[in-house]
Amino acid sequence: MIKATTLSLLSIIVFTGCQATGEKHRSSSYVLGDINKRQEAKTINIISITEAKVEIDNKEARKNMALVGGLIGSVAGSFIGHNQGETLTGGALGGIAGATSGLLPSKSVLVDAVTITYSEHNKIYTSTQIGLACEFKPGVALVVSTRTNETRVQPNANCKNN
Repeated sequence: MIKATTLSLLSIIVFTGCQATGEKHRSSSYVLGDINKRQEAKTINIISITEAKVEIDNKEARKNMALVGGLIGSVAGSFIGHNQGETLTGGALGGIAGATSGLLPSKSVLVDAVTITYSEHNKIYTSTQIGLACEFKPGVALVVSTRTNETRVQPNANCKNN
């Protein structure tokens, strides 16, 4: 019984770390359909960088946790059931309990972002990007647009050099 409880607690601790990071939403991340294609690019003048947070969907982490939780729950339930002579019942109940662990992670998470204020053609604009403030600095930067009205401000600084 102690082994099963330890296994259950360990699985909860391990899987609560499975959260969306926002990496796929960064200005320097692209989907396969956007690579090796001509994209409009222009230069802007960054005026200021302000730290921000962006809420993103955590659906993938919830799905993964339900799947792995179900597997671990089935094994743990079978172990408990085996010790009590009810392997099949224990495995089924453990699997159901483990699968519901997919409900534990929140539906969304906040990730680090920046709001960049920049000038272009004597007008002032802002654009919020997932990333770190140290990746941007005032001055000239490149903006790539893969879709209409999209601003993918490319990092113009390196966090290691700041």
